[in-house]
Amino acid sequence: MYITYMNKFLSSQISKSIRIVKDFPKKGILFQDITALTDDQLIFKNIVLEINQYITNNNISKIIGIEARGFIFAAAAAYASNIPFVPIRKKNKLPGKTYKQKYSLEYGQDEIHIHQNSINKSDRVLIVDDLIATGGTAIASSKLLSKFKPKNISFLMIIDLVNLKGSAKIRKNYELVSLYETQG
Repeated sequence: MYITYMNKFLSSQISKSIRIVKDFPKKGILFQDITALTDDQLIFKNIVLEINQYITNNNISKIIGIEARGFIFAAAAAYASNIPFVPIRKKNKLPGKTYKQKYSLEYGQDEIHIHQNSINKSDRVLIVDDLIATGGTAIASSKLLSKFKPKNISFLMIIDLVNLKGSAKIRKNYELVSLYETQG
């Protein structure tokens, strides 16, 4: 299912507030600085409320945050919705038994982990991150969560850099909602 954003007013708020930093962290990148959204109490609250609405409408039982900026929105929404927050972390950040998933980046390989006891087959999970670009981390996250065989996996991204086509890759197999679309 293709959903661009859930709330036109919120999308407009994000558009007006997001700070774009040219050539960061390297030349040619238009970095979307989400701290402009978290610094504004009303916008941050509205984003969390929108995530909570999705959680309620879709009977989400656990919310997953992708390290690190996904933690900001996912943890706040989990708290407000009274459901568990589960982190997906980079390699060597979680103690105990974890599932892991390697994936490719433009500049090499990376690996993400999740605790082996964090998801059940009956769970309906929502993966939240601040932004989707090429989709590498989101695809790796879906593969990681598929190891649990949950009832449903969906995604919610605050910002979708549509020209980089990551959201199109995810939408082949999962529902992905973005609150704001732009170019990256």
